[in-house]
Amino acid sequence: MQPSFNFFAYMIYLPVVTAVTWLVAYTLFKNSKVFMLDIFHGNQELAAATNKLFETGFYLLNIGFAFWIMKIAETISNPRSMMEILSGRIGGFFIWLGIMLFLNLYLFFRGRRISKSKTKPLPIVS
Repeated sequence: MQPSFNFFAYMIYLPVVTAVTWLVAYTLFKNSKVFMLDIFHGNQELAAATNKLFETGFYLLNIGFAFWIMKIAETISNPRSMMEILSGRIGGFFIWLGIMLFLNLYLFFRGRRISKSKTKPLPIVS
């Protein structure tokens, strides 16, 4: 009976997707504070609270998705197969994470644009 590499694959997959999710979230939400302050016209408390809620949702959505796609149905019998399966799983998750990053950036820019349009002074008509 050959040893299964499935357990080792999970032990590699989980820390990698968790660490990369944390790194992306940390970078995104550290830098999004500026957008939130601009959107909420300098109201630091509202900007910080909204930023934290976005961050929490980002973690829940992405870690949840990582766990959802984690299942490896076939028995992995050698290191090569394990690396091939892991590259597909982790690579697919990274693509998802990139899409979610750009979705969040879109929401920040959209919020900023809407905020700016609501505060524009009315033109003076002579």
